[in-house]
Amino acid sequence: MYNDEYKRWLAADLADADLSPELRRIEGNDEEIKDRFAVSLKFGTAGLRGVLGAGTNRMNIYVVAQATQGLANWVKTQGGTQTVAISYDTRLKSDVFSKTAAGVLAANGIKVRIYDAAMPVPALSFATRYYNCNAGIMVTASHNPAKYNGYKAYGPDGCQMPDQAADIVYEEIQKIDVLDGAQQVSFAQGVEDGLIRFVGDDCKKAFYEAIESRQVRPGLARTSGLKLVYSPLNGSGLVPVTQVLKDIGITDITIVPEQEYPNGYFTTCSYPNPEIYAALESGLKLAQECGADLMLATDPDADRVGIAMKCPDGSYELVSGNEMGVLLLDYICAGRIEKGTMPENPVAVMSLVSTPLAKAVADHYGVELRSVLTGFKWIGDQILGLEKKGEEERFIFGFEESYGYLAGTYVRDKDAVVASMLICEMAAYYRATGSSIKQRLEEIYTQYGRYLNKIDSFEFPGLTGMDKMTGIMTELRNNPPAAIGKYKVTKAVDFKKSEETGLPPANVLLYELEGGATAIVRPSGTEPKIKTYFTTLGKDLAEAQAQKDELAAALKPLFS
Repeated sequence: MYNDEYKRWLAADLADADLSPELRRIEGNDEEIKDRFAVSLKFGTAGLRGVLGAGTNRMNIYVVAQATQGLANWVKTQGGTQTVAISYDTRLKSDVFSKTAAGVLAANGIKVRIYDAAMPVPALSFATRYYNCNAGIMVTASHNPAKYNGYKAYGPDGCQMPDQAADIVYEEIQKIDVLDGAQQVSFAQGVEDGLIRFVGDDCKKAFYEAIESRQVRPGLARTSGLKLVYSPLNGSGLVPVTQVLKDIGITDITIVPEQEYPNGYFTTCSYPNPEIYAALESGLKLAQECGADLMLATDPDADRVGIAMKCPDGSYELVSGNEMGVLLLDYICAGRIEKGTMPENPVAVMSLVSTPLAKAVADHYGVELRSVLTGFKWIGDQILGLEKKGEEERFIFGFEESYGYLAGTYVRDKDAVVASMLICEMAAYYRATGSSIKQRLEEIYTQYGRYLNKIDSFEFPGLTGMDKMTGIMTELRNNPPAAIGKYKVTKAVDFKKSEETGLPPANVLLYELEGGATAIVRPSGTEPKIKTYFTTLGKDLAEAQAQKDELAAALKPLFS
């Protein structure tokens, strides 16, 4: 079956000149053909994500056109403005895929608003809301290596598409022939027909104004003398992040030169993920050279940000996503109470795999902290619930441990632009008061306890990878552990049982252990990985780390 599909592609007159040589190169190689054609990339709530190349199991203009036709079929049933917003990052083929999608939508009579240059996820979410669109498309593979690209679909609220709508789109996609089933016009024809228009300067200006309105202590950064090193990791963050920082008065910004401009090959770091040291390495060297207060990096689609903070001895220390979530929550709460801008009954939201330290901080400031399933759309869903009651101003902050943050309701996905602004404002504030981010973090640990949050990942590549992951999760459900290492399991929660959790069903298992530690097991929704999230609490870091190591060693054999 897959060989027949391969031969059909091989015989076709393919519009992308990169695809035919690849198909000819693998002729006679059954394993390579099977890998590309045995299955199709599945469209889910995270959209599409895959390796660039030829075939139904790859990201290419044909798979993108097929997905967009499925989306168009759904949009045509929705009434409204019959408009879709499109943005894209700096990855290989991102601009080509975005224009392909625009041509399919235009051929279906659907209006398009597309950015004229690479812009991040939050800009797409904002444009979707600004133009009252039926949907949005973001072409990106987030922080994956260079060989990947992807396609995220958004609903009219600017949140990633909910399960129900994504299922309908997927059903429509399956009816469409991948090579010639999509209606298409050229991008130029769509522009000429007036169906494709660029996002206007009014929308871009409104986006920046919405972000800058989220300052906690407006004007403070102008006089702070904060010295910053910034890396957009060759992605889409350069223009919006530097624009907003300069607008609030942070002008001493040194950009990492080799990571400044678009480069979809990401030649300076094979994995452009601000969670890992290798992605920040060039920036750290530069920070050391110029004595920066802070080093900051955004991922290619600029929805996540990582930082390194300067320590009293002049060294730099990476800040985890959990630590930054807690620092920002603490800063926003204290600052808004001080300025008299804290709303009544304030609400913050975090993913359930994020640190319980945030709960202690929220309780201290009288803030309701809600825990939701992993995936920022669930934080967006909480904002939507408040909005329906006319109470969206109650939302002050949302975060997840994977370096995603949002303050404000102007977008419904994580936003590295507003996060970068608030991190720099926070650093400027502590600098001005004779303190630092490092000092404040230590004060938080002294006040609430030494929490440690660590994640281990286990990869299951290849066509059988998903089956192995399913088998592991099934075994854990059928035979839950009575103990992990020497720690007795006091409570096991299966998030597939929504009647027990009060949340939508999810493939997540949580184990509460004697002594207060927790272990969470969760397959990734976008990559062939199972992740284990550990939270331990010790009298100091060494004790918390030792407990984590013991728990990890006990669980590791389950994933071999």
